[in-house]
Amino acid sequence: MGGPSGSASDHRHGTQVVLRLARVRPDCGQRRQWSDTGAGPGQRLGPEDRGQERGARVTTENGSSVAHAPRGPGTSSRSDPLQRRTLIVLVISQVLGTIGLGVAPTIGILLAGEVTDSEAWAGLARTGSTLGAALFGVPLGTLAARRGRRLGLATGWWVAAVGAGLLVVAAQWQMLVPLFLGLLMTGAGTAASLQARFTATDLATPRTRARSLALVMWVGAFGTVIGPNLGVPGAALGAATGLSTFGAAFLIAAVASALAGAVVLVMLRPDPLDVLARRQQDALGATPERPALGTVEPPRRFERLSRVLAEMRVNREARTALVALLTAQAVMVALMTMTPVHVEHHGGSLTIIGLTISLHVVGMFGLAPVVGVLVDRLGPRGVVGIGVAILGASLGLSIFASASLSGVMAALILLGLGWSFLNVAGSALFSAAVAERSRAASQGGADALSNLCGALAAFASGPLMAATSFSVLGVLSAVVTVPLLILVLRPGAWGTSRTAPR
Repeated sequence: MGGPSGSASDHRHGTQVVLRLARVRPDCGQRRQWSDTGAGPGQRLGPEDRGQERGARVTTENGSSVAHAPRGPGTSSRSDPLQRRTLIVLVISQVLGTIGLGVAPTIGILLAGEVTDSEAWAGLARTGSTLGAALFGVPLGTLAARRGRRLGLATGWWVAAVGAGLLVVAAQWQMLVPLFLGLLMTGAGTAASLQARFTATDLATPRTRARSLALVMWVGAFGTVIGPNLGVPGAALGAATGLSTFGAAFLIAAVASALAGAVVLVMLRPDPLDVLARRQQDALGATPERPALGTVEPPRRFERLSRVLAEMRVNREARTALVALLTAQAVMVALMTMTPVHVEHHGGSLTIIGLTISLHVVGMFGLAPVVGVLVDRLGPRGVVGIGVAILGASLGLSIFASASLSGVMAALILLGLGWSFLNVAGSALFSAAVAERSRAASQGGADALSNLCGALAAFASGPLMAATSFSVLGVLSAVVTVPLLILVLRPGAWGTSRTAPR
């Protein structure tokens, strides 16, 4: 045996052991467990696991000693300048980009009602941005896998900027086609914002993955809170430019989204996925002729959704995480979409509507860092359980206090908070469970499915509310949460190693 650093033959033998195990278990080395060493958030690392994290010598199953390089993905985020730089860039771009995204839930739906002159069509038009997020989720995820996170995120923000420009045209000249097309294209910004949270986990440690994800979600609240209130600066800008209030608001959104894309393209260097791939190669002593196991590989043309579906078939934890994400999105979008219309029917002004949606957004993102810490400490199952309980309280207010503006405000705050718990926990579990080689594409697919559910919910909410009431929407949303509640009560759906408290 070699000295403290190990011999080259030892290292090659250790790599052969890993590759031989990978042939027995195809997902060996490719699935990011809740902890890269296999320990759950409630388990302390054993001596062998700690050795792997530090780059110390560990013993293989045949008794030989292997020197492991320090794990790149396990580098402490506090001492990793690339992770810090990545988070800073994501924070700046999220604040800018989400200003544009925040316009759609309030001014967007009011513009849709004004252009279409129909409550039902207003709900259908609002579906455009959510459907756009679903349509752009997979292509942007695939682009990130092939060309890097930088180009994928920048493209999403720039497509959203063009969409906001079309909405300026729709608002100024009351045109239906630019309205639907513009809302559809702004959905690309939603897809980019969602994928930014996954980007924050690329270089994070297993113990800080959820809180890094939550940080990016949280800072997005600043922009998303400002967005619904752009009617006020929009009126001032409109007076100076001759644009309508709605048109001027979307002009501000277009500029903000374009700046977000520019920040990502210029500053997100080196690309996190490139760094992750290099670190994995270094950890396993890989060469260009023999790439590291788990290195991200771009999907071929028709492999995008097939990989996601294959992952769901064999990966129970990924399925559970996806149910949490889909439930959160469907319930949140269904109620939030029709809240401006409901408040307006009860005498609420544009200011009251903007305040209500802003408080809802604060609920979605305000406590995200705290939720991230809870996920890292308690595990996803416990946090999802809390989220389901909060959603239940929100739906109760939506059903029984819908005639009161204060009751609707409280319901929307709790709705956002419940969404936050489900989304942070579900996203962190999904990111940890999926295979490395299809990680970016799978994340894009999960976001696409999530936004598709949201689009269907928004599509149905307008006609349903026109035919029934806001309270009935609350009842139907409660029914949607039942499958997730059943999963929370079944520990086996989450994996015992990922749910035990510290």
